[in-house]
Amino acid sequence: MLQKSLPLALALAFALPAHAANLSDAYRDAQAYDAQYAAARAALEAGREKAEQGRAGLLPQVDLSGNVTRSHVDSSLPGGDVDYTGNGASINAVQPLFRKQNWVAFEQAKNQTRIAEMQFKLAEQELILRVAQAYFDVLQSQDNIAFIGAQKAAISEQLASAKRNFEVGTATITDTHEAQARYDLAVAQEIAEQNTLNIRLRALEKLIGKPAGALDALVEPAQLKAETGGIDEWADRAARGNLQTEIQRIAKTIADQEVERNRAGHYPTLDAVAGYNVNNNQNLGTLQADMRTASIGLQLNLPIYQGGLVSSRVREAVANQEKARQDLEAAARDAGLSARQAYLNVESGVARVRALEQALVSSRAQLDSTKLGLSVGVRTNLDVLNAEQQVLSARRDLAGARYAYLLAGLSLKAAVGTLNPADLAEIDQHLKPATAVAAQ
Repeated sequence: MLQKSLPLALALAFALPAHAANLSDAYRDAQAYDAQYAAARAALEAGREKAEQGRAGLLPQVDLSGNVTRSHVDSSLPGGDVDYTGNGASINAVQPLFRKQNWVAFEQAKNQTRIAEMQFKLAEQELILRVAQAYFDVLQSQDNIAFIGAQKAAISEQLASAKRNFEVGTATITDTHEAQARYDLAVAQEIAEQNTLNIRLRALEKLIGKPAGALDALVEPAQLKAETGGIDEWADRAARGNLQTEIQRIAKTIADQEVERNRAGHYPTLDAVAGYNVNNNQNLGTLQADMRTASIGLQLNLPIYQGGLVSSRVREAVANQEKARQDLEAAARDAGLSARQAYLNVESGVARVRALEQALVSSRAQLDSTKLGLSVGVRTNLDVLNAEQQVLSARRDLAGARYAYLLAGLSLKAAVGTLNPADLAEIDQHLKPATAVAAQ
């Protein structure tokens, strides 16, 4: 018996609230809502304070202190017991003149701020990729549901024809059963794909913080182009411009500076110091003494021996310096590999899309020929059903290949460190409202 399912339009209306959006819209929403991106923004603000903290080691340090005391003196002399009150205040200032460690620490702090800025740029790129992946996942599921709906309509016609032919005795019941089985399978596929769509919509909504709405769809055929330059050129660009590599490069600089900072533990320090003190001691009824002291001078400190602490810290810093060098090398190699993989995915993606476009043309021609063969008795109903399934597979594979090509292009730009929101705007030029795409 013919099974009924919700019409495709009703299913999509349930899944998609009426709020149109393209990739750039989704990215802007994700910038305002995504928790990972918000955490990266907070980390950037924290990182910017590193430079201020490092600068503080070069500026004057000023302290103000005060005290009040009440004292009692016992004496064996007659009337010798004394009670008095004392109070005082002091202000002291220290201006470092030569502290090698502080200067190096300031340079390290500025580099730590640079790392925070690079990490935020990396978070921006990762958000672009996550939004694009989630967006295209939804479009892929919507396409699959549309393809299955078209297949169901075609199978339904075949089923109705098989039933009519059986009733007039020109076909066997086998044709009806084959069509019914294929229709039931399409219904099951539609249910599974609708579930996948709902899951992918929730994933996109987790990024943008609102119902995904009716997303703009990819115009067919999408404009495809191979990347200029060879694979080695892209790998070299990644080694120089990849953000993760740049972060490790700055970390290596900080490690170099850490060696210098610890070696400075053997150096003397020179500070300019100044102070002003006021002390008042009052013996109740007999004595009052006020003392005011002002001082200014230079203070030199020459470290002689600290139990081997400084030398140990230098050795530790040298070991960490080597670790940072190896981390940088690993990051550069990873970036080169990522660029090569993305480049190959782009190149093969172009070829695969073109091949699948031709495969779709061929499968449609085969379907037309098979239907003609059925009408003249040289093909069976099962042959038509198989040809329709082949058309569905070609359409599904072609849509998936187009999305994979676009994602590979974004990944390639991320690998060389140039990915930015303008790349999403460029893709938006190939997107249109779903109703307009369906009408083409």
